[in-house]
Amino acid sequence: MGPPNGPKAPRGLSVGLLGGSFDPPHGGHAHITLWAMRALGLDRVWWLVSPGNPLKRRGPAELSRRVAACRAMMRHPRVTVTDVEARLGSRFTADTIDSLKARHPGVNFVWLMGADNLAGFHRWDRWEHIMRSVPIGVLARPGEQLYAGLAPAARAFAQSRLPAGAARTLAGRKAPAWTLLTGPMSRESSTRIRQSGAWP
Repeated sequence: MGPPNGPKAPRGLSVGLLGGSFDPPHGGHAHITLWAMRALGLDRVWWLVSPGNPLKRRGPAELSRRVAACRAMMRHPRVTVTDVEARLGSRFTADTIDSLKARHPGVNFVWLMGADNLAGFHRWDRWEHIMRSVPIGVLARPGEQLYAGLAPAARAFAQSRLPAGAARTLAGRKAPAWTLLTGPMSRESSTRIRQSGAWP
């Protein structure tokens, strides 16, 4: 059973989880969402708009503002924008995943991240627990394969990596399992947008 007003999914569905501060959301977020749905065969993607990033000193814009901006940008029938982390009271990704799995038994969750996040993944709270909890889809620009493959988390779980050709089987795999997809990526950046003054 999901939290009040939180997203819901029936057993057997494959749901990608794209977490972040989305401060602000931009076309790059939309791009990797649609790419992941196609490449990984996901039924749905949930944007988990976080209350804040524990690894960043500066707090993001007000949560309600970021959620509204995400919903205005990503209008797709299979994508849900949610502030479920705030509703669950979870501060770390590991807690969020544990809570979602407990509330949605039988749903095949896949954590989605960019190659830049994989590079620092070993600094996340209980990152090894995350790797063993859900399959992970990593999306990268061409030329980032070597960079991503040398990340501490990638080396630690090298035996759990699936070839890109098996990506559509990822959601049904038992964790640990991860794959690295490469393709054209948007160069839009939340940081650049904030620095330009377009998101005061």
